[in-house]
Amino acid sequence: MSFVNSYTPPSEPTLTESELYGPTPYDINFAYPLYEEMLSTDRLKLVPFIPSAHAETFWKQVKDRPELFQYFPIFPSTLADYLTSFERNVRRNPYSLGLAIIDRTRPDPEHPEWGGSLAGVVNICTTVPQNLTTEIGYIVVFPEFQHTHVAKEMVALLQRYILQLPTQSPPGIGFRRLQWCAHPGNAPSVGLAKRMWFKPEGTLRYMWVLPKALSHMGAKGREGDQFSGQGARHTTVLSVCWDNWEDEVRAKNDAFLNK
Repeated sequence: MSFVNSYTPPSEPTLTESELYGPTPYDINFAYPLYEEMLSTDRLKLVPFIPSAHAETFWKQVKDRPELFQYFPIFPSTLADYLTSFERNVRRNPYSLGLAIIDRTRPDPEHPEWGGSLAGVVNICTTVPQNLTTEIGYIVVFPEFQHTHVAKEMVALLQRYILQLPTQSPPGIGFRRLQWCAHPGNAPSVGLAKRMWFKPEGTLRYMWVLPKALSHMGAKGREGDQFSGQGARHTTVLSVCWDNWEDEVRAKNDAFLNK
């Protein structure tokens, strides 16, 4: 018996500015319908993250605050780094979606077209369409908007959009499982998930290899392997599944969003 292995690593050329910022109108390349009414309250709305509209303001808020990325497996050093990762891993993946979080209670005179201020970003990610599972992740809420309504309403809107059936009113996309992953040491993230009715499921050990700049935030990696010298991140996992949604979370979510 004979065989060959012709695999070669894919090349990743530098993306051009037009690729990073996209055409107008911007193509979000998302496999599911985006129901705007499901992603909005009187105080908050979630809209597609569009680099040409949001990136400059986003980077002004985060560039001198590396602590906002301390629990992430990425550590962008420039706006181009961030947008490159976003373009390759989010926009080009039809099962991921990047969203800008707009606080409607705080007008931004520089961007009146937003109907509020950019409060952060969040992604729908690690979707497995054949299993109807997805995750809320890569959340950044700017310090000025933390400990307000912003984070909780963002989570509630995404819960409703992801877990509500398309046949229900207002319609969602009808997934069976919504997951939340966090660094075990990120108490605010785990606490937020629990307050928003996610159920703890356990810890996945050695889930991510960390970049060298963040290796001090995780467990020790294995010396001698491909990423020797880089640490690892364990991951706390929580979820809301369709049965939780129908049994109790939907009613709690409705009451919270309609208060």
